[in-house]
Amino acid sequence: MTLHNAAAARRSKLAELTAAGEPYEIVPANGLRGPVRTFVNSPASLREIYFDAVSDADFIVSDSRRWTFADAWDDAATIANFLISDCGVRHGDRVAISMRNYPEWMLAFCAATSIGAIAVAMNSLWNAEEMAYGLADSGAKVLFADRERLELLESMETIDGLIVVEVRHAGSSAAQFNLDDEMRRIGTVPMPEVEIAPDDPALILYTSGSTGHPKGVLSTHNNVVVALMAWEVEYGALTSITDIQVGPVEGSGLTPATLLGIPLFHVLGLHGVFLASFRSQRKTVTMYKWDPSVAAELIERERIITFTGPPAVTGDLVRAARSEGRDLSSLMTVGGGGAARPPEQVKQIDDAFSKAIPNTGWGMTETNAIGTLIVGPEYLGKPLSSGPALAVIDLRVVDDDGSPVASGQRGELQVRGPSMFREYWNKPEATAASFAEDGWFKTGDVAFLDEDGHLFIVDRIKDLIIRGGENIGCGGVEAALASHPSVIEAAVYAVPDERLGEEVGATLYVDGSFDEGELREFLSHHLAKYEVPRYITAQTEPLPRTGSGKLLKRQLRDDTIAALGLG
Repeated sequence: MTLHNAAAARRSKLAELTAAGEPYEIVPANGLRGPVRTFVNSPASLREIYFDAVSDADFIVSDSRRWTFADAWDDAATIANFLISDCGVRHGDRVAISMRNYPEWMLAFCAATSIGAIAVAMNSLWNAEEMAYGLADSGAKVLFADRERLELLESMETIDGLIVVEVRHAGSSAAQFNLDDEMRRIGTVPMPEVEIAPDDPALILYTSGSTGHPKGVLSTHNNVVVALMAWEVEYGALTSITDIQVGPVEGSGLTPATLLGIPLFHVLGLHGVFLASFRSQRKTVTMYKWDPSVAAELIERERIITFTGPPAVTGDLVRAARSEGRDLSSLMTVGGGGAARPPEQVKQIDDAFSKAIPNTGWGMTETNAIGTLIVGPEYLGKPLSSGPALAVIDLRVVDDDGSPVASGQRGELQVRGPSMFREYWNKPEATAASFAEDGWFKTGDVAFLDEDGHLFIVDRIKDLIIRGGENIGCGGVEAALASHPSVIEAAVYAVPDERLGEEVGATLYVDGSFDEGELREFLSHHLAKYEVPRYITAQTEPLPRTGSGKLLKRQLRDDTIAALGLG
């Protein structure tokens, strides 16, 4: 089957699976900012998804401990009762989570979203200054934090009204409660009865903008639920029209199982791995932090069939597959996202694993991770593509005047659909500015769509660096650099990196007292580790500008790349 015929077959099958009377029936609807298409039979809330999944099947595996779906529901119910009875959490209150990928992260998230609270998934790589901002901006009433985050809290000024719950740690001066102690005290109790509507807010995820502080992306229960269903029907269509297998084959002895090796504070980990596991009854094996050797051992031991991660992580797994001598034959898919995957890695995945097929897609925090998907032979044939739009997503590419352009022509990518976020928390002006007048979201990506509707991202309009799937706003790094007394002016840009995709580079106009080591120590208190520039070029003369006064960032970037021999 040609790629063109495969695209047509996919569209035909999706139309069949989403027709009137089908479980995944799609109908027109009025979205918050205009017309969308959505599922008729979607669950009303995340709480309903959790409850419907209750069973004795393995769900969470962490070190030597295991939770069934029923165990997880019971523990989430205990935490939910604690939040209501001891912390006074009510509908719409914010419950922040800042820790490594512990099971308690997942259980606290389920608890908060099951009682109508808004879960705030905080970036665990933030420094104290960024953490303080996120807590203040979200107005969090409760924070679940592990040892490393508690140590940051202890170095900060007390945040009035914040209730801190320590997780996997005891004796922190910043905490009022210990989660293990409270769960033992409360015991097994029913989940509190709370009515949750589809359009009630469910979570806030912070995403770096091109300037200033990160923005809190507020999404509803329906936004998230629709995203999960869009993936389900897409894979259903693919497996019915091709010989692609993304789930266990009858008689193989395998069960649905995935490895969580990426952070839960990103939509790829939260939605694509954790939340997508409920309806599929998929075992989720957690990792404290990414280590390719540990990942290979877990894949072999737990018979993992699917793994998802940004290119840096999946590249590590390819190398581990070649060198570790582990049996990774259970793997059926190696997914991507968060950043563009080098075309050569697409083939490496296909070559390195006996059965696993590569896949990737495009999505954003603002779209609740969904947008496009491309899998297997189609991906191998178009390795630079992010794939066609999912069934409920509309994509268009527009010119500078906002008019749609023809297939193959470049412009700004815009998107709409029922999974689109509700608003940027506390930022109405930023929310309004991010949407076109007719309700389409302006992604800031330069892209084109080919004749089959496949998306190709070619550049970005927003001043962002994507390092290993982590968005870094150039403006925020520039502001931190410029706050140092020896730095007169700073320009920050992306430098290509083989493993992470992009690294942070900076060219500085400095005075005679400049010391790079001292600057890096200064930045460690103002930026997260991943935001601190890897490459710094300093000069004692003004940075080059255009006649209109705009910094020539592209020239500075090109000069740095040439000097490093990366061109």
